[in-house]
Order: sequence, then structure tokens, then C-alpha cells
Amino acid sequence: MKGTKNTEFNKGTFGYDVEAMKGNKTFTILRSSSNDRMVLVSADLQGRVMTSTFDGMNGFSIGWVNDKYIKAGKIQEHFNPWGGEERLWLGPEGGQFSFFFKPGAPFDLDHWYTPAAFDTEPFETEKESDTMIRFGKEIILENYSGHRFDIGIQRTVRLLEEKDLKGLSGEMLSHSIKWVGYETENVLKNIGDQAWTKETGMPSMWLLGMYNPSDATTIVIPYNTGDGNVLGRIVNDAYFGKIAPDRLKIEGGVIFFKGDGKSRGKIGLNPERAKYVLGSYDEINHILTVVKYNKPKGVTDYVNSMWEIQKDPFSGDVVNAYNDGPLPDGGQLGPFYELETSSPAAALRPGEKLVHVSQTWHFSGDEEFLNEITEKILGITIGNIKNAF
Repeated sequence: MKGTKNTEFNKGTFGYDVEAMKGNKTFTILRSSSNDRMVLVSADLQGRVMTSTFDGMNGFSIGWVNDKYIKAGKIQEHFNPWGGEERLWLGPEGGQFSFFFKPGAPFDLDHWYTPAAFDTEPFETEKESDTMIRFGKEIILENYSGHRFDIGIQRTVRLLEEKDLKGLSGEMLSHSIKWVGYETENVLKNIGDQAWTKETGMPSMWLLGMYNPSDATTIVIPYNTGDGNVLGRIVNDAYFGKIAPDRLKIEGGVIFFKGDGKSRGKIGLNPERAKYVLGSYDEINHILTVVKYNKPKGVTDYVNSMWEIQKDPFSGDVVNAYNDGPLPDGGQLGPFYELETSSPAAALRPGEKLVHVSQTWHFSGDEEFLNEITEKILGITIGNIKNAF
């Protein structure tokens, strides 16, 4: 653990979330030389990025961290809601090749279990520095169809630098813009003696990022325009029921989705529609988030996570967004919202690897300068985002 002095921090600050982890979960803080850009990572929680900030220990904590749950020290049977702004799961979640349902079980919440390998079991730290940490783990999973998977995982989290920023935007930012960014390189290896095929099922790397919502947060997902007969539907919003039109809009090659944590819903884009980038803008806190990932050209086999026996188990979504909200019984897990990306299905022979890389960036500052980023990377203006709803 790379810790900090015991200090009182206000809720909502990076330091407050660090204090929540102390004595409960091992953690490392990746930090810039100026100690303003920081990323909180936990080996106990599978190399999960818990949160980040661009303003030091007293700065705004961008990731959603379930501090009460972490401090309570309890373990739940189905799923442990630790939070965190990027966790690694393995899909698919539902269907005949699911890792979340035992063979023959009904596809319902009572029979849904998150595998311990990416819920409660720690990853081993293999290498670390002030700006990088690498984890490893070997696991065995059985899918819904009863096939065994011997899997090697390597996950590297790296604090991004100014040269990486230039690679994202093509130019340096105004000095008035505060920012933090990190990259994760996720490697999946077949360490067994059987090939992973469409007959056995194929795992995928699934990155899910939980963020603090606000009443004026809008999720932004650019998509490829074109003939629906060729590219398929623009957005899949059938996960938890149809989403109301005042919460989901499609306009000018961009999908806008409210990230206020007040109404439960999920959307997804297929590989033909999805681009390599998605993001969100919190108008109240002036925080722009951009997630950029490696999307292989021409690859269309992505796992299908719908909770049913599927006609086409490799027709899944590449990117997803989730907005948390009250459950029918009035309870609520969050509030938070999520930005998610997936690797292709891993058709790997013994000894082969698949790599999924993601960069997460957060920017804050004058909207005039943030607008330059949104136009260049997301293809729209800050005004477009603010006026979407």
C-alpha cells in the first residue's frame, strides 16, 4: 500500500475515498510528479481502478466508490457492489455460454452469481512504479454449457502523460484545463489444452466504469450512420425495458442518454454501429469524460449477454451505457452511471492471447476550451450536449 497521512477529508474528495480503503482493501495510488493527477487502484479488487482526480487528495473524486459497503467488510453471495471507475469482468453475462449462471439454472436474479474470480478474489501484483502497476491472475471458469476455461489474465494500469494527451487530441490543451487519464491493457490467455470456439463458447473482456452522477450529466455515444439493413439498429435499449424519449435521444450521428442515476436503464451498440470512443459531460461539475478503446476492424463476433438461450450468441454489443435508478422495491444500489466496452469474443487456441486496451480521460475547465475537445474527439459541441435534454 502506498498510503497517505491520516487526514480528515470531505465526502466527495479523492482523499475521502482513499481513507475508506484503508484497513479494508489494499491499494496503490498512481500519481504525477506534481501530485495533482492521481489514480486509486486496488489489487484486492482485481486490479480495479477505484477512482481518479486531477486536483490532488482534496480534489473531486470522479469514480463512484461505495465507501459504506467497503467499510462494512461484508461479503454478499450474488455480487459485491464495491464500485470503481473501471473493473474487469469476463462475459458473457447471460445465454448458453454465460459465466454468471450455473448449468441449467433459470435466467433470473435469484440464480445470477458474479464469479469470485472477478468479485472477491485478489489479483497478484507483478510490477509497479509511481505511474504504473501490473497484475496477474490464473483462474478456472465453467460456463452455462458446462465447458471449462483455464484462463490467464494480465492487467496493467498506467497513468497517462502529456505526450499521451497529444496523441488523443492532436494538440496540447489550454493551461486552464485540468485533466487526468489512465490506460489499462488487459490480456486474456488460453492456458488450458482446449481451443475456445463457437461450439464451446468464447469469453470476452468486459470493462465497466462506474461514475458519480449529477442532475445534468449526459452520456454521449457517437455512432456510424448508414443503412439499417446493413449496419443494424442504431441502439439496443431492450436490456431493462424501453427507455423513455426524454431520457434517450438520437440526433446527428450521436446518442444522448441521461446519466443522472434516477432511472434504471441500459443501452448498447453493435460492432457495425459502435465507434472507438464514448463519453459523458457533467454540466454541474464541468467534468468531461472520454473513453477510447481499441476496436479491431472487421471483427463482428462479440458475446451476447441477454438473459436467455440465444439464437445468435455472438451478436452482442461492443459498447454499453447504464444509468442506475430505484428498483421496484424502492431500494437503489447507487446512484451511479456506467460506461462500458468489450473485447471481441476470444477465439483462442492453447497458448494464444487477446489484448483489450482502454484509455479513460477526465477534463475540467472553461467550456470554451472543453468544446475544442468534444468537437475533435466526439464530433459535437458542449452546447449540443447541454441542449440534448
